[in-house]
Amino acid sequence: MYGIHVPLVTPFTPDGEVDVASLERLAKHVLDAGVDGLVALSTTGEAGMLTPDEQETVLRVTRSVCDSYGVPLTVGAGTMGTDATIAQARERARYADTLLVVAPYYVRPTEDGVVQHFAAVASAVDVPVLMYNIPYRTGRALSAEALLRVLALDGVAGVKHCPGGMDADTLTLLAEAGEKILCGDDPYIYPMRTLGGGGAIAATANLVPSAYTSLDLDTHNRLVPLVGALFSEPSPTVLKACLAARGIIDAPDVRAPFQPPRPEPVDRALKILTELP
Repeated sequence: MYGIHVPLVTPFTPDGEVDVASLERLAKHVLDAGVDGLVALSTTGEAGMLTPDEQETVLRVTRSVCDSYGVPLTVGAGTMGTDATIAQARERARYADTLLVVAPYYVRPTEDGVVQHFAAVASAVDVPVLMYNIPYRTGRALSAEALLRVLALDGVAGVKHCPGGMDADTLTLLAEAGEKILCGDDPYIYPMRTLGGGGAIAATANLVPSAYTSLDLDTHNRLVPLVGALFSEPSPTVLKACLAARGIIDAPDVRAPFQPPRPEPVDRALKILTELP
């Protein structure tokens, strides 16, 4: 895993169906800008609110587009229990070049339990696993030592790291295994890559992919207020509204319990977009 990968939103029609045409258009929009791969069934893609049939539709569409561009598809997977995660990972592995497997959430196992969880999942599938470490969603913070133990497992390709800041554990990870670290917090992509990170899974790149394929300090500074606006309400509500306003997808609809965003952050993000190069 390296470079910029985009966790695609899942567009919906006004009738609530998955909008296949918009999904294909969005996938080609980001790939035409030169990103290195796509991520399907991510948090940004509202995977947890999709039915099994809708998940299958998203996987078929994204797999087809990735094949036509010759780029990898990463597929989200994982739940609280190890057995259920293995079952889901095996089902989705047939579409995936890599599986993005979230750390067990809500139940808050020990660090040893998390390491054993990933050892079991990685040994049960025939594609590489990318750990998804996002403690502010899972409720389970993990030390750098535990994350390095996961990274040392056979079949684990790296970690999507979302610490919510540049803390000491993040600096240790970057020093010890920088090429295996993909930043998943959009405000910290530039600093993490500057300190040796291998790449990023960037939600904002749905909207401005070319900014992330040529990311430098000046572009990072210009992106900071845009990222702030996009994440000022639950993601991907503002992001989808901006994508629809720019004609990249047809409609801004989100699934409950998400609600449409207030107009103010959408207007702010759209204004910032006009000022980007």
